[in-house]
Amino acid sequence: MIEDIEKDSNVRMRKSVEAFQKALTKIRTGRAHPSLLEDIVVSYYDVDTPLNQVATVNIEDARTLSIMPWEATMIGPVEKAIMKADLGLNPVTAGNVIRVPMPPLTEERRKDLVKVVRNEAENAKIAIRNIRRDANSECKEALKEKMITEDELRTGEDKIQKITDLQVREVDKLLEVKEKDLMSM
Repeated sequence: MIEDIEKDSNVRMRKSVEAFQKALTKIRTGRAHPSLLEDIVVSYYDVDTPLNQVATVNIEDARTLSIMPWEATMIGPVEKAIMKADLGLNPVTAGNVIRVPMPPLTEERRKDLVKVVRNEAENAKIAIRNIRRDANSECKEALKEKMITEDELRTGEDKIQKITDLQVREVDKLLEVKEKDLMSM
């Protein structure tokens, strides 16, 4: 019983950490990364289609992404979609290739992004603590229904706390790496 609760809470906490990691990839650091354009949707024959399904997105150099639409007619719509996404990016078309240079971040913008990253980290920690609370209440419910003993309850709560501490440390590590990345020139 307790093992099932522990496994479930560990899986759910891990998903919270993964969601935090995914959120971090969408925050621009001044370096080119294809995940920056992951959520862009292009009108492809009047159907909203993700950019990666109508074009190839590559890293040309540290500060430039190159996009090669699979059809020449898609160059205009891809360019419009990037501008409409409000990422502060200005695509430049050169033949069949769209180049997206990453503008350097100002010091003020970097500090704002650090605040955003810290807020995301705090939200991830809150989610993890909520999962811990749910797991502990499941354990107490099992005790109430006499499915487990008091000793098993204590052991289960201790194990759940250890899992929680481990996942919170993981969030802190990811936060620290992203902050360093944002503040480095």
